[in-house]
Amino acid sequence: MKLDVIRFQFGKDATNGILFIDDVFECYTLEDQYQEKKVMHETCIPEGEYKIEYRTVGGFHTRYAARYGSFHRGMLWIKEVPGFEYILIHTGNTDEHTSGCLIVGESQNDLDKGQDGFVGASGVAYKKLYPKVADALDKGDEVVIKYHNIKDLLESDEKISDLRGQVKILEAAKAGRNII
Repeated sequence: MKLDVIRFQFGKDATNGILFIDDVFECYTLEDQYQEKKVMHETCIPEGEYKIEYRTVGGFHTRYAARYGSFHRGMLWIKEVPGFEYILIHTGNTDEHTSGCLIVGESQNDLDKGQDGFVGASGVAYKKLYPKVADALDKGDEVVIKYHNIKDLLESDEKISDLRGQVKILEAAKAGRNII
């Protein structure tokens, strides 16, 4: 299974993106801002591809096990990120909740309208995403996540026509226009 995070809006305090699972749009993402030099709990992770595994220890795992019961099998842990430790996919609403991790949501605020990032209905997005990834992990499938910046993708040939179409639809939707 492959997850792709496409970062398309870079703000002073946050980074907006969209997440695809095996080339199908899944949800919006929120991360900390991009910075040349890492600042703990205030920097998005570097572009690249990383493995996802379960993390079954720690405060997040304990809280999510209590909150979600048997639905929760472990935190989705993005592994071996250079200079980062314990990067997770989890719920939250603002860049203050990211702490370097990836937050998922069903809606997203435009960073041009405010420097603080926001995703809405994060729990709903997480409950849609989690079982897909967990089922693949439980089957022993390799699960990877790749982080891209939109500018780099638009300048490459990597699935560019599909990506451009998805971005146009999302931009139109954010502007209140429907593309059929």
